Amino acid sequence: MTSVRYVEATHTYDGASTPAVDRLSLDIADGELLVLVGPSGSGKSTALRMLAGLEQLDSGTIYIGDRDVSNVRPRDRDIAMVFQNYALYPRLSVAENMGFALKQQSVPKEERTARVRDVARLLDLEPYLDRKPKNLSGGQRQRVAMGRAIVRRPAVYLMDEPLSNLDAKLRVQTRAEVAELQARLGVTTVYVTHDQVEAMTMGHRVAVLKDGVLQQADTPQTLYHAPVNVFVAGFIGSPAMNLVPVENRRPLMLGGCRLSLTGAGEAELGGAGSPLTIGFRPEALRVGDGPLRAEIRTVEDLGSEVYVHVSVEHEGERRALVSRMPSPFHGRTGDAVSLLVSGAVHVFGADDSRVLSSDGSLLAADGYDGPGSQPVRTSAPSGGTSTLGM
Repeated sequence: MTSVRYVEATHTYDGASTPAVDRLSLDIADGELLVLVGPSGSGKSTALRMLAGLEQLDSGTIYIGDRDVSNVRPRDRDIAMVFQNYALYPRLSVAENMGFALKQQSVPKEERTARVRDVARLLDLEPYLDRKPKNLSGGQRQRVAMGRAIVRRPAVYLMDEPLSNLDAKLRVQTRAEVAELQARLGVTTVYVTHDQVEAMTMGHRVAVLKDGVLQQADTPQTLYHAPVNVFVAGFIGSPAMNLVPVENRRPLMLGGCRLSLTGAGEAELGGAGSPLTIGFRPEALRVGDGPLRAEIRTVEDLGSEVYVHVSVEHEGERRALVSRMPSPFHGRTGDAVSLLVSGAVHVFGADDSRVLSSDGSLLAADGYDGPGSQPVRTSAPSGGTSTLGM
């Protein structure tokens, strides 16, 4: 097995005013499946192509194991790449496609045949070895493309959005197969996707990029529960975290409710005046008996759970929020509802970095003593405690 290391790696395309990848430093452990994720133009595919040798570095270094490969030709880097479009040879059979690279390397026919059959067995492709790609389904073609990479036994696998051409159901099935296969092979894998759900379900760690800059690299659970800034908080998670700008004053206000913090929490927020953003996950926002008044905009019923989109009055304008509720849910568009926040609340500073992560609850006041008046305490990644109230 082999590790991968980016050290201040930078690449700028000709004619561009800013780098596509800007001083990327990232360590990928032996046998790790690391996912590079971000929106279009974030630099994730460029970072992968830099590792493959398809894009040259303007500065910085890339190591595969202990070897500096920054100026090594792609074919000499001991990597295998799986592309989005499969790139299969239409006139060759499945077996010939999988063994093509071995043939180019002058691997003896007997060994080549044995390695192809071993990998075909691993990928459930044995019945299709004599077929041409046009006679295969999309999922089978993708497995052939992966098989062609596996038979080479490289030090590192590189996968550039390999599932994006599959339909939704097959994509879910295939991503589970890819993750299982990578675990069985134990080969270091760098996987690029724009789909954050795919990233969260597959990666041992996920590296989030924006505008060519690494924002955070950590386990899926840490990214979800402890995002370091507003971008990661809003990008990771489906539906996305509710993010609401607030005035930095004491107390902080969401709609007609206040966010009360411990003394330690107030110290972390710094002086009044600089803008803040508060964030909480959809599962922390409950539709029911709470003090925050809202109106249902739309309801998405997924069967097992329901996404309830609401709007609330906040600082003189309507703000859209989303709640993740268990099914069944009987509210309809236009209904007036009340909301309760019960879960982790994140507070982000003027530079979008997180300054506080704490438990929070919408607490009623002014004599209200309904069922939602008591906070529900939940664990938080770090920071002080908070309560939201009227």
